[in-house]
Amino acid sequence: MPFTRPVKIAVLQTVSVSDVAANLAVADDLIAEAVGLGAQMVALPEYFALMSPDEAARVGACEREGAGPIQDFLSEAAARHGVWIVGGTLPLAADVPGKTRNTTLVFDDCGNRVARYDKIHLFCFEYGKERYDEAASIEPGSRVVCFDSPVGRVGLAVCYDLRFPELFRAMGEVDLIVLPAAFTYTTGQAHWETLLRARAIENQCYLAAAAQGGLHPYGRRTWGHSMIVNPWGDILACRPEGAGVLVAELDPDRLLAVRRCLPALNHRRPELF
Repeated sequence: MPFTRPVKIAVLQTVSVSDVAANLAVADDLIAEAVGLGAQMVALPEYFALMSPDEAARVGACEREGAGPIQDFLSEAAARHGVWIVGGTLPLAADVPGKTRNTTLVFDDCGNRVARYDKIHLFCFEYGKERYDEAASIEPGSRVVCFDSPVGRVGLAVCYDLRFPELFRAMGEVDLIVLPAAFTYTTGQAHWETLLRARAIENQCYLAAAAQGGLHPYGRRTWGHSMIVNPWGDILACRPEGAGVLVAELDPDRLLAVRRCLPALNHRRPELF
């Protein structure tokens, strides 16, 4: 689908809890607000439907592909609001017993599912009392995913994927990258903005990052700073903390201007690497 005129996208930031129904209600209100602001595509954060320190709770909320309350919500909300939804991530069934896939599903404005991306790179971090090991309960994906939409060609990545530029290069030429995330406060404060702007600059595309942002009831604090970045690396919108909506206009003329004045995408030498 060609990207030929300015369009608005929205990034939602949440501070999700361990109650799926409560999280879906918050998401529905934010989607409605985004649509009211003119957004044609809405991106939700990683773990938007469930944030919990209990790995068993996430496994228990796991859905089979094509059926389940979270998938039903995303499809129904997209159709009801007439908007494309990049559905953050949700737990889908894995091949390995006791594990899940951390999956992004995309629905068009009629509620049809048009893309699925399973998070490839699984976060592992240990710093003092902070410790995370997603591989203990999550099975990684193995496929790069892009899709066509009213905002052009879109590539999908999730959170920790941001640290692996080769994934983004493998997407080819895209107009927009959408990245749901739940960056920790520690790593986010150090690296989040730098990495987001770098991925937008080096791939000469827009980037929309939808994050968890705040203090969750069980004590974890996520960095937030959801943002929309243009192909020159300028931040068009940012929300430091708390639930809310960011909206920005993506301009195809700006995208082409950046690529014409600095044709770096044409100067790549993949045969050397």
